[in-house]
Amino acid sequence: MSPTAQTAAPGDAPAADIPGSPAPPDAPWRTTWRRLWNDRGSRFALLTAALLILVALAAPLLSRLGGWPPTAFDTSAIDPYLGGLPRGPLGGIGAEHWLGVEPVTGRDLFARVVHGAQVSLTIAFAATAIVVVTGTAAGIAAGYFGGRIDTVLSRLMDLTMSFPSLIFMIAMMSVAQDVNRVVLMTVVIGVFGWPGIARVVRAEALSLRHREYVEAARACGCGPWRILTRQVLPNISGPVIAYTTLLIPGMISTEAALSFLGVGVRPPTSSWGQMIAEAVTYYETDPMYFIVPSAFLFAAVLAFTVLGDALRDILDPQAGRP
Repeated sequence: MSPTAQTAAPGDAPAADIPGSPAPPDAPWRTTWRRLWNDRGSRFALLTAALLILVALAAPLLSRLGGWPPTAFDTSAIDPYLGGLPRGPLGGIGAEHWLGVEPVTGRDLFARVVHGAQVSLTIAFAATAIVVVTGTAAGIAAGYFGGRIDTVLSRLMDLTMSFPSLIFMIAMMSVAQDVNRVVLMTVVIGVFGWPGIARVVRAEALSLRHREYVEAARACGCGPWRILTRQVLPNISGPVIAYTTLLIPGMISTEAALSFLGVGVRPPTSSWGQMIAEAVTYYETDPMYFIVPSAFLFAAVLAFTVLGDALRDILDPQAGRP
């Protein structure tokens, strides 16, 4: 029997190991990861975002390592004869207080900042989850079913987007007093944020509902739920993931703005926006009190923005074209 007629025996090398044979294609997530990691700016943004998430998750541990809880006062770290300004250079930075202390109270800035990261990122991620789930469900339903469902949902999107959202957020946060501020902020921010992604998903669903594979699944007797979950949703996951990453910096900024205006989380719970608002009074006499939370807020918004832009270019390249 000639070698070409022999069948492959168990244990023979697979085709990918044979010299000259084509290599199997990489999984989509591997391709995305490789392109992100190979770009210097995207890699820096990814590492920064991962570090901030790790800081938020490990905030209690980090504050214990620093030796000070976020609500403890250290009167020995401030000078009562100078209006309560921190002792020492750069806002009291030293071995005992790694990022200095707050004026007047003497609370440790490192502990306040890492716990502020936990609050800010928790609200941002939770609000983003509400926005993505609600907007994706509404967009798919409007784009796939069309008709009255599309009309009703589209008008609801227009109505929600027509509200001056920031004013309504401030009003609702001011009226609600004895409630969990973190939960309330998450719900309020999520309620006003879903129409944007809903419109993106609706446009994608409109273009997919008459594709050949969708028509074939419909002809085979597949129900709407199976078609939406097996055919439509996987094919719009790229734009949704890219849009989700771009939503996060906006959510962080919104939470910081509400806390800066005094209607967000309340003391003693720390937040970057709240800390910046309190530091405005001391920006001349103790600039480090203003710089530290501002730097963390800037790094978070920049990292997630750059990461979102990179993911959009990879997963939804046509979205960035004019």
